[in-house]
Amino acid sequence: MISTKGRYALSIMLDILECRDEYPVSLKTVAKRQELSEKYLEQIAATLKRNGLLSSSRGVGGGYFLTRDAEDISVGEILRVMEGDLAPAPCVEENGSRCKRKDICSNVILWKKLSEAINSVIDNITLADMYEWKQEKKK
Repeated sequence: MISTKGRYALSIMLDILECRDEYPVSLKTVAKRQELSEKYLEQIAATLKRNGLLSSSRGVGGGYFLTRDAEDISVGEILRVMEGDLAPAPCVEENGSRCKRKDICSNVILWKKLSEAINSVIDNITLADMYEWKQEKKK
């Protein structure tokens, strides 16, 4: 399950994209629009910034902006920054050594296929796609 941090990270990134004409965008503004805690968003934005997805400027009129075009930022990249490995079971995590039964368990094939499907979806959806979907919903 994707945590609130992962879901809010997507919301922050999408909100900042929507307001790209107002760059940089303050977290106070994002928090108000998203009806979320500014303090919580600060933690999430700091993680996104540390991982190169957001940048910021300080001072009056300061705020956050995307570091790359929305077409170049995948949902998978955002979620992995916040969540780490998104594998559905320990045996198919990037470091699958946590499972001692991996070599004899028949379920590992199912978990591997599920992991591949999840990664395929989230790695092929960009922030730009999500923006388009949001615009379509407004119609």
